[in-house]
Amino acid sequence: MQDSARVRLLDLILNATHDAIVAVDANGRIFVFNPSAEKILGMKAKDAIGSHVREVIATTRLDEVLSTGVAELNQRQTVGETEIVTNRVPVRDESGKVVGAVAVFRDLTEVKKLAEEITNLREIQSFLTAIIGATQDAISVADANGNGLLINQAYTRLTGLTEKDVIGKPATVDIAEGPSMHMQVLRTRQPVKNVPMRVGPMRRQVVVSVDPVFVGDELKGSVGVIRDVSEIIRLTEELDRMKKIVRQLEAKYTFEEVVSVNPLVSQAVEQARRVAFTTATVLLRGESGTGKELFAHAIHNASPRRNKPFVRVNCAAVSESLLESELFGYVDGAFTGAKRGGRKGLFEEAEGGSLFLDEVGVMPLPLQASLLRVLQEKEIVRVGDSKPTPVDVRVIAATNVPLEQLVAEGKFREDLYYRLNVIPIFIPPLRQRTDDLPFLCDRLIKKLNQEYGRSVESVSPEVMEVFKAYRWPGNVRELENVLGRAMMNMKFQETVILSEHLPPMTVEGHRFGKPAHREAEPDWLSPAPTTAGSLKEAVYNAERLAILNALKKTGNNKTRAARLLGISVRSLYNKIERHGIGEEKEAVSS
Repeated sequence: MQDSARVRLLDLILNATHDAIVAVDANGRIFVFNPSAEKILGMKAKDAIGSHVREVIATTRLDEVLSTGVAELNQRQTVGETEIVTNRVPVRDESGKVVGAVAVFRDLTEVKKLAEEITNLREIQSFLTAIIGATQDAISVADANGNGLLINQAYTRLTGLTEKDVIGKPATVDIAEGPSMHMQVLRTRQPVKNVPMRVGPMRRQVVVSVDPVFVGDELKGSVGVIRDVSEIIRLTEELDRMKKIVRQLEAKYTFEEVVSVNPLVSQAVEQARRVAFTTATVLLRGESGTGKELFAHAIHNASPRRNKPFVRVNCAAVSESLLESELFGYVDGAFTGAKRGGRKGLFEEAEGGSLFLDEVGVMPLPLQASLLRVLQEKEIVRVGDSKPTPVDVRVIAATNVPLEQLVAEGKFREDLYYRLNVIPIFIPPLRQRTDDLPFLCDRLIKKLNQEYGRSVESVSPEVMEVFKAYRWPGNVRELENVLGRAMMNMKFQETVILSEHLPPMTVEGHRFGKPAHREAEPDWLSPAPTTAGSLKEAVYNAERLAILNALKKTGNNKTRAARLLGISVRSLYNKIERHGIGEEKEAVSS
């Protein structure tokens, strides 16, 4: 490279450097003054070059460095109103003679800002590390490449692995059985929940939940929470034990949780509030999924019995042979297989409180006579006993079928009908309260966000118009189902439910939502593919498909679905349980 080219390249480098540079010759005259120096010192290079450095920078010490030949490093200096940090070094020729000096400096405010940012980042990192270390859940964090980044003490206690074993190593290092959930999440960019695995040298049985970590749209890594299955099993067994003992002896909802601006719902709520303070029997009427159970909870919680038990029983879900003993209990030796010493029934468990009899319309006629006795005489007789036992229980009943029709058909006692129908409260179907849809959607989306770990904010105006035009045969239960399925069709970063997220819905002949493989029905209602198998398997699949279709056609109304299938309601419930067909919780809002 020629000398002129070298000089040109040197000038370009000096001019591009972010740090300010001022160089002087052996006489103290400036011959280098780059743009960063212009900016800090407030002077153009053409005015500075050739001048003595003292004339340009009054507080300079470059002339001292020239005379002493000693470098001065990391020195603070005030130039005008600007404080800088500078390095001053002598320039020597081949023989060691000082032939000049150069100062490289930077505005100290930039250095301070950078130092503060580093300090803040370190404090935040220390704070987050302390939080993760303090939690009782075992936590592991992997970077975007799937290498261990951070673990806490709970992780070490659970797996037996230390930071030395994990940090910087592939996320598979702690796995004794099963695939790496960190690697799966990093590959799919989707969270996983409660995956059973075995980890560590001791092959501890755990469940793992892992979520991706995004900064903006960029995937930065994943964070996993690991829980010891033995603790979960213990808690589950404890929960099951408590359920069996107390049969959900408390009401969860209040009237404040009824979300509505509709006058029909407001009228129902006002009526329910008034009767809550009495001991009168209440009959909640309305289609399946309208929220009758929520009203039952709210009536109990607004009554003087609020601190007493609230017991629920679905008359259609318990077999006819067991329903009597469930309601009224039995004495020792009442029947084969009975618990020694007998057992209290649900009426006695609800002593002083309320008993909610859901789907009371399907109660068999012989049992209706026993219920009538309770309502009239305030006493029950255990199965196998002859001595009556007094009870103080407020009965709240619910039905989604017209009891008047059942009375006319001889399937429901007329005297019991009049005993139950003391205070009838009608809960309107969703199609009669479409003005509540925005409020219901908002409440249900918040609930589903917590259940699914999502951050959905709202539905689009287009979707709201579809909702208002739809008939909602399954009422609020169906609305919750549709919103939940729409969330599953959304990408993790999406926050607004659009029409393409909806499951298939037909409104006035128009098809909305995300179609399945074919337009006619969603996948879960499509016939199973034909494969070689036993006749028993074919019958099982056909029966399950028939039940699903019947439930869909009747808006999840079990009574109508059973009638459509030509079987009893109890048989339908037994088949639903056997086929593992899930049911949505009934609620006006939750």
